Amino acid sequence: MGNVNSLPNKHDEMEILVKTQTVREVLTRIEGIILEIVTSLSKGEAPVLTLTNRSSWSNISFDRAIGLQMSSGSSVSVIRSDCPSSVTKFAQILKILSVIYRLVQRNSYATKRDIYYDNTQLFSSQKAVDHIVDDISCMLKVPRRSLHVLATSKGFIAGDLRYMEEDGTRIDCRSSSVAVAVSSNIGGIRNIVSSAKFVLIVEKDATFQRLLDDNFCTKLFPCIIITGKGVPDVNSRLMVRKLWDTLHIPIFALVDADPHGIEIMCIYKYGSVAMSFEAHSLTVPSVMWLGLLPSDLQRLWVPKDVLIPLTKRDESKLSSLLKRPYLTSQPNWQKEMELMTQSRVKAEIQSLAAIAPDFLTSIYLPNKLRYGGWV
Repeated sequence: MGNVNSLPNKHDEMEILVKTQTVREVLTRIEGIILEIVTSLSKGEAPVLTLTNRSSWSNISFDRAIGLQMSSGSSVSVIRSDCPSSVTKFAQILKILSVIYRLVQRNSYATKRDIYYDNTQLFSSQKAVDHIVDDISCMLKVPRRSLHVLATSKGFIAGDLRYMEEDGTRIDCRSSSVAVAVSSNIGGIRNIVSSAKFVLIVEKDATFQRLLDDNFCTKLFPCIIITGKGVPDVNSRLMVRKLWDTLHIPIFALVDADPHGIEIMCIYKYGSVAMSFEAHSLTVPSVMWLGLLPSDLQRLWVPKDVLIPLTKRDESKLSSLLKRPYLTSQPNWQKEMELMTQSRVKAEIQSLAAIAPDFLTSIYLPNKLRYGGWV
């Protein structure tokens, strides 16, 4: 498929063009916000900032090709500079806007942690910075990575994959024993080279490590495995999307047969409410559920002593998932979840070890991939 030293392909060139246009957009939109504030002050009025409500399902619409996306008529909250309950947030937003403006203008980057420690008195916590960066991304209507504010990645990736970071560092993920941390700057990745036949999203780090230890990425087919170590961070989701856009290969998910695992898979496939404004660059609608399926538990006669009864919280989560707008387009997923509701049990991927210690990598996954055992 080429080599790491090859010239940028058309996909890379398009990304460079888009990046240049986005820089202009970000600077222009921040200038527009500051102009509105100055205009209000010149009129003797208290400046306000308007933020879209990112936590409400009422602001969400579902598009089968994109996932959960923010509606155009979304409800908003007004952050006033003359109100004691919101003046601190107003100041925090202005401070981060000024940092972003300088970063974009200079084409440099900072981490969210850098921003927090630059003024700990203004920002009550790291979470406050994280939340405001997302609010600003939504307010400016640009992807979060275009703000030049990076988040530390928690995900790992391994398999038949090589690429170059924006600073020229060459990354090789083909080691059979050590995974590579997912980049903090996915937008800067270029010259992706891979012969992988598919990408496997793995919910848990422990399962990911087991696949790595068993040399799964080369045994059956060349492939890529990635984990967000539970609920995925934005960088892990961006990386999966980048691989899908570039390699055009199937994307499978391996999660626990429980409501939490299903929701994690849905975040990769359909997105989340909080980041719905960026759905077009984060979701991968082609994600297929490889396992662990509730129907697998019956089909494989998984020992009952490793099955776990659903808690009240599990039942509530399952009921909520079944009401999600995207489930109507996935009748097979719906059947699996209804089966879980009826059986009232859940199981972790590790439960397959009760059948045989190497059952997951030697029998379960090879058979699923060979014979199409996904939904």
